[in-house]
Amino acid sequence: MGRWRKLGIIAGAGVLPLKVAQSAATQASSPFIVRLAGAADETFSGFAGVECGIAEVGRIIRSFKDAGCDAVTLAGVVKRPDFSRLKPDWRGAALLPRVIAAAAKGDGALLGVIVETLEAEGFLVIGAEEVFGDLVAPEGAMTVLAPSPDNWSDIRKAAAIIAALGPFDIGQAAVVASGHTLGVEAAEGTDAMLDRCAKLPASARGGEKRNGVLVKRPKPGQELRVDLPTVGVETVRRVDAAGLSGIAIEAGFALMVDREALIREADTRGVFVYGFKAEEAVTR
Repeated sequence: MGRWRKLGIIAGAGVLPLKVAQSAATQASSPFIVRLAGAADETFSGFAGVECGIAEVGRIIRSFKDAGCDAVTLAGVVKRPDFSRLKPDWRGAALLPRVIAAAAKGDGALLGVIVETLEAEGFLVIGAEEVFGDLVAPEGAMTVLAPSPDNWSDIRKAAAIIAALGPFDIGQAAVVASGHTLGVEAAEGTDAMLDRCAKLPASARGGEKRNGVLVKRPKPGQELRVDLPTVGVETVRRVDAAGLSGIAIEAGFALMVDREALIREADTRGVFVYGFKAEEAVTR
């Protein structure tokens, strides 16, 4: 059992919330799921829960308390809402000015408000990786292929780009090939960034040969309990479609959804997956 008795999960899109729920059920009592309307795409069959609008803050908190939850985690993809179209409850309406002000500063500040609000209600806010430890990226090569010396040059540059842009709350991912920056993640997300890279001419990578690396790591000062960089099978497919050599993620600070399937897909497609230590991104 973890540091909680009963876990509440705020569920966005993707399979991650279900994986976390299944893992939590083996460690403590069955979790309670708040499915975010318009985001969550799993049914969570067999789990108690409720669907709430993202601005129904009072209802979300009340639902967790009524279910006896003492801890909450956020899992899955949630797109930034159109604030002009939200339908908040009274608690959400009271919080909305603060949320809008934080959103203007970036996603990091916005997530910080969410965490602070939950903690103020007495909930322990934990990262999904604390519930499902197999999510966390390990150190070293996870695939048959490993980064080449040229790949390492690209990894260092991409990691430095993410670190440098961190204060501007821009993104957690960058793509570099032969020292040439092909993409930096912004509001569109990693998948869309990779799709953009796939449309670039092969000359942008230095030729027809597979080249370049997707790097994902947390932004400096990021709230690490929410929104850690995440990769999955679809990430591998898009990296392959973009003609890149591989994926490098910061060990211990990135999540791998369906790790075994991800690694199988990468090996099949001839793409490496590597978990780097922070110091490797500087010195190697």
